[in-house]
Order: sequence, then C-alpha cells, then structure tokens
Amino acid sequence: MNPEIFSEWLRRQGFNVYRSKNSYWFNQGEKALQAFPYHWVIDPNEEEIQEVIKTSNALTLRYSTPIYCKGKISYHAIHESKSYDFDRLGKWTRKNIKRGLSNCEVRKIPFETLAKDGYALQISTLFRQGRKLKLLENEWENRCLSAADLPGFLAWGAYVEEKLAASVITFKMNDCGYLLYQQCHHEYLSAHVNNALSYTAILALLSEPDINSILYGLHSLDAPPSVDEFKFRMGFTAKPVRQRVVFNPKIEPLFNPVTYHAINALHNLIPGNTTLSKAEGMVRFYLEGKKPLSQQQWPDVLLNQKEEIINEHLDNVWESLYNNSFGGEREKSDFRIALNVVFIVGVIYIIHPFKLKTLCSKIYQ
Repeated sequence: MNPEIFSEWLRRQGFNVYRSKNSYWFNQGEKALQAFPYHWVIDPNEEEIQEVIKTSNALTLRYSTPIYCKGKISYHAIHESKSYDFDRLGKWTRKNIKRGLSNCEVRKIPFETLAKDGYALQISTLFRQGRKLKLLENEWENRCLSAADLPGFLAWGAYVEEKLAASVITFKMNDCGYLLYQQCHHEYLSAHVNNALSYTAILALLSEPDINSILYGLHSLDAPPSVDEFKFRMGFTAKPVRQRVVFNPKIEPLFNPVTYHAINALHNLIPGNTTLSKAEGMVRFYLEGKKPLSQQQWPDVLLNQKEEIINEHLDNVWESLYNNSFGGEREKSDFRIALNVVFIVGVIYIIHPFKLKTLCSKIYQ
C-alpha cells in the first residue's frame, strides 16, 4: 500500500495533507505539521521546507532526518528483519507472551467494533500515561470508521471473556508495517494482553510477502519513556535518527532558552495539558537540535551507542565537507597539501611556539 491511501485516511478524519518533493505532511496539531510516511528518513533542503510552511501556513513542522543532518538526536522504534524469533526475546517477555495468549483471544475485528468499544481503552491508556488528549468519542469513531474500507488497514483486538481488553490498528505502508494506536484497559494489564496482542499482530504483518520491517513508533515529544520500553522488550530496536523541528521564520525569534523555561514552567504547573506538552516538546527538540551532537541530551536507549554514533557522524561530516568543497582531483590534492601544512604548523606550535612566531615573521618579510 502507498502513502496516498494513508493520506486518504487522514483526510477523512479532517486533516489537511500536503505533498512536497521528499515527503507528505499533515497538520497533526494546530498549525503544526508532521512528515509521513513515519519511517521515511528525509533530508529536504531549506527551499522545500519553507515552501511547505508557506503553502500550509504552518507555524512549525517536524520530520525525521539522517544522523549527519541538523536536528535533535532521536530514534525510531523499529524491527528491521523479515523474521521474528520468539526464542530470541527476553525470558520475561516470552513468559508474558505465553501468559497473555493463555488469558485472552487475539483476533481481527471489524473497525465498526473498534469504533464502538475502543474509546474506553483509549481514555484508560492516556490516563495511565498521564496524558490528557482532547479526543471526543465521535472523533475516535471517525478515526476507526475512516479506515474501514481502505486497503492495507486492519484492526486487532484482544478479548478476555468476550470483552475487548486491548486493541491495535495495523497498516501496510509499502514494505513497512505500522502498529498504530495500541491501547489497553488498565484492568487487563496484569493479564499481559498487550504482549499477546503485539506478538500476534507482528507475526501477521511479517507473514505478508511484501513486508520486511515494522515501525512501532517515533520517539515521542511528550510520552513517558515507559511507553517505548515495552516496545524494546518486544524485540524492537532504537534506530538512531535525528528529528528536526523548524519554526515559521515569522515566529522563530520567539523561541530561545528563556521562552522555553517559561513554557516548561507552565507545563509543570498544568501537567497533562496536551497543548503545553506538545509545545514544550517542540521547543525542546528545536533548541536541542541547534546544539552539537555531543552536547545534546541523549535518549537513554541510545547512550550505549553515543560514542560510536558521534564518531561516525564526524566521519560523515568530514567526508561531506571534503567531497562538496573539493570535488575535483586538483582541488583534492590542494586540500591534502593544506591539511599537511596545518598539521606541521600545529606540531611546531606545540613543540616550540617561539620558533613558529619567528618563522611566520620571516615569511611575511
């Protein structure tokens, strides 16, 4: 299935969808655009970004970009393999999957059923995560029913004594499967229905001949880390990327460390407010993205890769600078000579700075 089908699903829910050279975009928040397909890692130039902002009249946008580009260090929770080996999962995860499968029945369900019975799960899940989403019941129904007749979408439910305990929506985006809006009622968490549901949906997606990977979600602006910890226990990995936040040039000067602290103070004063949570996250990602990679606040899940990623990033930057600035053989030769000169001068300065000063004086005479 392709992005056009996903676009149609979004339009049916009332979102505006925009197309640019490298991506699709939709207004995930009030005048805030999110790039999709979510698993795409793109590198649009500034002209494309500003054209999207101008066309949509957006105040801000967010997209995933390669590690060597500008942006906040981030990740995708993803499984990049055609196989999903139960025996390679952790001991407790295997136990929880078995317990979940014995406590519930996982099956495909009509979107009409999810629209009717799933809203209570959505509210329970958000409340448990400390997030207050202004999602009305009719909006939830529209979200589900909008996918009912679109190819590539499926709804899954985990039932305990014929009561819907957990649910998830899956979508086939070209060769990548998406797990969307997974939710579970708090009464059934101890029954491990989420483990059973995820395991079953993952196997079903990977059984499709054209699916080679599964995306479980992006590094969230405001969700607690525990949301992604479950995904990693289920065998998914944190793929390093950067998330770049760009503000409309008309308001960009307003966002700095001072205004961020003010927004964060309000966010702490009114916890759970969705608008403030997203605003705090957007400004934080924006400001972090302006820092050198080594000085950014890294997600815990990437800390064990930090040194390797930074070294690789420096190699990529150096190679890019070298190739872009010195494309021809003559230029590359001159560049090597210049590097040697800089190296020799540096060594002389370290060993004997006075001799370097004397040498420079003679050269300029």
